[in-house]
Amino acid sequence: MAGMGDRAEGKPGKRVCVGLLAHVDSGKTTLSEAMLYLSGALRRLGRVDHGDAFLDTDQQERERGITIFSKQARLEWKGCGLTLMDTPGHVDFSAEMERTLQVLDYAVLLVSGADGVQDHTETLWRLLERHRVPTFLFINKMDQPDTDRGELLSQLRARLSDGCADFSGDWAEVLEHAALCEEELMEHYLDTGELEDSDLSALIVERRLFPCFFGSALNLDGVDALLDGLARYALEPDWPQSFAARVFKISRDDRGERLTWLKVTGGALRVRDTVKGPGWEEKATQLRLYSGARFITAEEAPAGTVCAVTGLSRAWPGQGLGAEEDWPGPELEPVLAYQVLPPAGGDVHTLLAQLRVLEEEDPQLQVEWNEVLGEVRVHLMGEVH
Repeated sequence: MAGMGDRAEGKPGKRVCVGLLAHVDSGKTTLSEAMLYLSGALRRLGRVDHGDAFLDTDQQERERGITIFSKQARLEWKGCGLTLMDTPGHVDFSAEMERTLQVLDYAVLLVSGADGVQDHTETLWRLLERHRVPTFLFINKMDQPDTDRGELLSQLRARLSDGCADFSGDWAEVLEHAALCEEELMEHYLDTGELEDSDLSALIVERRLFPCFFGSALNLDGVDALLDGLARYALEPDWPQSFAARVFKISRDDRGERLTWLKVTGGALRVRDTVKGPGWEEKATQLRLYSGARFITAEEAPAGTVCAVTGLSRAWPGQGLGAEEDWPGPELEPVLAYQVLPPAGGDVHTLLAQLRVLEEEDPQLQVEWNEVLGEVRVHLMGEVH
C-alpha cells in the first residue's frame, strides 16, 4: 500500500484496520494522538481541549470538543501497518460509529478508569459482538485518584466478558487465563508452561480472549504496550482474490468533490477501474489514502486498504461492491422526527436539495418530503445530532 513506509521489522507486509471506540469523554481522541505521536506519524501532540487534535478536522468538532465524523490515520509500528479509524463516542452519532464497524479487522475499546464500564460501553460491546470484531481494551485515565486496577478488571469480566485479561500485568496469569479458554491449550500449558503467540492470536480472533492494557493516554503511559500488543497479536485476514469492497461513508472535500470511502475486502482496486452497482457503472478516478485532513494518492489499493475514491456518484454507505454483500444497516436507529423550516425568504425545494446532500453523508436523517403539506422532515438521534 502506497505510503505505508518501511516494513522490514516484524511480519513484513502486515496491514490491519483498527477502530477506536469509547463512551464520550473516555479519552479516545487523546489515545489516537498518543499512538500517532509515539509511532512518529505526528511530530507534536494535539489536544481536544486546545482544539488542535489531529483527527478532529471539522470546525464543529473543534468547537464542541467531540468527534462527529469517523476519520482515519495511518501509522507504522514494528513492521505492522495500522490504519486507525477514530469513531464518534457521543450516542447521537452512534450510527456513524456503527457504519465504521463493518470495515474493521480489530477494535480498541476505551474504558475510563475513573468511571468504569458505562451503559453505553455495554452497548458498544454488544455491537462489537454482533459484528464479530476482535477487541483489545485500553483502560485509560489510570493516573486519576481512586482508580483500582484489580477492581476494574473484575468489572470488565463481570459486565463485558470473562475473557478479559490484563496483558500489561503478570504474564503467567495471562497464559493461565488464555489456557482456560480451550482444553487442548490447557493441556499444552500444563505440559510446557508456555503458549505460542499464534494460540493467543487465534483466541483473540475468535473473541474468546480480550487483551486489556492499563495506562494514561494523556501521559503516554501504557500506549506503547497497546501498540506492541496490536503489532504482535493482530492478524491480517486472508483476503479473497476476486475484487470486493464495502462502502462505509460518503463525504465531500474542501472543493465539494464527492468522496466514497470504502475498504477493499478482496482483490485490488486500481485507478480508472470500472466499479459497478445495480444499474450503474462508473470509473474510480482517484484513490486517496487519508491521514487526518491530509492524503496521498495511490495507483492501486490492495485488499485490506481503506481509501476514499473519487468518480463514484451513486455508491451509498453500506453498499457492497464486486463480490461483497450489502450491509443490512445499523442496529441503532433515530426515533425522533422533526419538521425543518427554511429561513425567511428561503425556498423549500432548495432546502430539500441541500438536505439530500447531507442524507448521502448521514443516511439516518431519512429526509422526507410531504407533497400535500409542503413539509420537509428529518429523523435525528438527539439534540446534539
